[in-house]
Amino acid sequence: MKVGSARTAAAKWVMHHASLEAYFHGAYFSGSTVGLPDDAELSAASDIDVVIVTTHAEPPLKLGKFIYDGILVEATYLSWNELASVDGVLASYHLAGSFRVDSIIADPTGQLRRLQTQVSRHFAERVWVRRRCENARQKIENALQAIDTSAPLHDLVTSWLFPTGVTTHVLLVAALRNPTVRLRYLAARDVLTEYGHADLYPDLLKLLGCAYLTPKRIEHHLAKLALVYDAAASAAKTPFFFSTDITATTRPIAIDGSRELIRAGNHREAVFWIVATFARCHKILAADAPPDLHRSFTPDFEAIIADLGITSTDSFIRRAEDVMQFLPKLWETTEAILFANSGIESELRISNAKKT
Repeated sequence: MKVGSARTAAAKWVMHHASLEAYFHGAYFSGSTVGLPDDAELSAASDIDVVIVTTHAEPPLKLGKFIYDGILVEATYLSWNELASVDGVLASYHLAGSFRVDSIIADPTGQLRRLQTQVSRHFAERVWVRRRCENARQKIENALQAIDTSAPLHDLVTSWLFPTGVTTHVLLVAALRNPTVRLRYLAARDVLTEYGHADLYPDLLKLLGCAYLTPKRIEHHLAKLALVYDAAASAAKTPFFFSTDITATTRPIAIDGSRELIRAGNHREAVFWIVATFARCHKILAADAPPDLHRSFTPDFEAIIADLGITSTDSFIRRAEDVMQFLPKLWETTEAILFANSGIESELRISNAKKT
């Protein structure tokens, strides 16, 4: 399937469904397909991300992933309040990238177009790129400092895993790359190699705990994940923001997509999403499955966490501290990429452009 065909299907869903809601304020594309040409191939392990902008201060619960016209669409709701400030969007690493190019699907008020014009004009200015890197770094610090060791294991894993993974996003933002979710480590490895900092990549893997795991061991964990995934998909009733990531429809992303990474030699790059999906499956089972069923899958979850070097509650605190201590080194590399990136507009270049 071509990206252009997927965009057409997603835009059709917006026009025929989302735009009919009273709270509809506009829509735009987001995620990994932003900036890709229409003739690019959309992987079977990818979806097309759509953000529905609403007039509500508190938007509806994330609609999530669903099939429309044969395309896997992921729809998220966002209040216009979060987009009302151009500076606020430019400084937000998870918002700005969508408006670097024309990603707008529908804009009945014209406000999204004005926002996109301003954001695209200033997106690559050094001051804003650095602020977005700082935004990602602050997200790491805030989340790791808020870890609650009394939380259930699945929540504790999530609270450590995701901010640890944002270390990759700091680098991707500096390189003006999309801060992808599932493939973040693969993308960060490419950036570090391109800019001559490949020696930092093993540090990222060590922080995650997968630097020395073998393809065979990771494929073993994936096979166990497939079992708990199917059980969670069958049991799921309670709505979570990630609920549509754990369904029969989206199985190809979590399971088949991870297997493709492993067999392509990117086994360590598959670990982040395998662990994230494990934790989400256990959150569903804890809420909706009989306790005995949930307990039957716990040893497999504990096994992959142990392989990451986490064997006790205190381990999470130590590993969070490891990430915090790594941040100065990460920032040094980030600054080097910011300096070397020819796509970033320096203050001097901007000043000279204004003079001419």
